[in-house]
Amino acid sequence: MLLLIVLFFTVTQIYAQQKLTLLFKNKVGNEVLVLGKSYKNPFGEDIIINKFKYYISNILLVDDKGKSTSIAKNFFLIDEADSASKTIQLLVNFSQIKEIYFLLGVDSIRNISGVQTGALDPMNGMFWTWNSGYIMAKLEGVSSVAKVPGNLFSQHIGGFKNGENAAREIKLTVDSWRLTGGNSITIEANINKWFQSISLIKISEHPICHSPGELAMKFADNYATMFSISSTN
Repeated sequence: MLLLIVLFFTVTQIYAQQKLTLLFKNKVGNEVLVLGKSYKNPFGEDIIINKFKYYISNILLVDDKGKSTSIAKNFFLIDEADSASKTIQLLVNFSQIKEIYFLLGVDSIRNISGVQTGALDPMNGMFWTWNSGYIMAKLEGVSSVAKVPGNLFSQHIGGFKNGENAAREIKLTVDSWRLTGGNSITIEANINKWFQSISLIKISEHPICHSPGELAMKFADNYATMFSISSTN
């Protein structure tokens, strides 16, 4: 009898799982990001973005009753150059989602855990050294105001130690939305917030950021504000 009860609840839990897709859409203001295309940032600086990557980890979903569930595979590298990377497939055990939490970046434990694989493989170009750790997010491109060779700007934001941790927790609220199976939530990342939010960071003044520290923390505080939910289906 006990075995039957256990089997019943196990099967019930399995069949209660529903598919949820998180779609990440990168934008510059109101325009969808296209690599190699020319845009203006909030300061009117011309920018051509050639690379935009960031880590999403520690995803936590909360339902309308306050119950939460975390995601087993929990490190994802969003890469604008790889369209498949911008789709995250999840299985969840409840029908109504009220809040989505995730970490933009990689937690400190993983930064000191030795050689990683998958999304955290150093071959992905998102790792500095064992001392400096992972790059949480990077933005690269060309701008006429970048007074460096080739007019390149290259902003690699990272750091995991006390006082220079560039990982940021993101909280998004979903308004009265119920899962019916095969649903998706589109999350937009507005690159304009990278430059202008809590801090004002011009490419003309800071075309390069390649180390943890005060400037990286300002970028991190800015990119913590760039996410919003644009649609649910």
